[in-house]
Amino acid sequence: MKFRIWTTLFLATIAQLAWGQTSGSTKPVGAEAAAPELSTNNYVVLGATAEQEALVRAQVRIMQPGVYPLRVLFVPHWKYVDTARIFQLHVPAGFTSAMFTHLPSRSVFIDSDRYVSDDSLGYWLAHELGHLAANSASESDANKAARDYRKRLKDAHKRDI
Repeated sequence: MKFRIWTTLFLATIAQLAWGQTSGSTKPVGAEAAAPELSTNNYVVLGATAEQEALVRAQVRIMQPGVYPLRVLFVPHWKYVDTARIFQLHVPAGFTSAMFTHLPSRSVFIDSDRYVSDDSLGYWLAHELGHLAANSASESDANKAARDYRKRLKDAHKRDI
């Protein structure tokens, strides 16, 4: 019984001390003041080298997708295979993939062990951004959306030459 009384007194004292750390206003924080809005083109590139990250950011900037990913993750092959299994990625028999998009989390996973070249990265990244733009797992919908992105990449490459 004494333990309960002391515990209650201790918690009551802590609660009163906690009131001393308020801003003076007793009204709750409104949704508009809770957190600043993130820009639609803020995304994180994880697991990439500095060169790969710069390349991904430059290519995404050139493509100007309608929907940006939240994360672009370069992962080792074992992690890529495990993640694809967890997300139940369906790859037709006889085909492989070097990257895939998880639509609910707006994350693009890239198999860093199968990363071939800068040009192929842009080509397939356009396809993955097409999945996000179409909000569809359909490959044909992603390819339709990716056409414009690939054209922008190609036009930018021509201007650089």
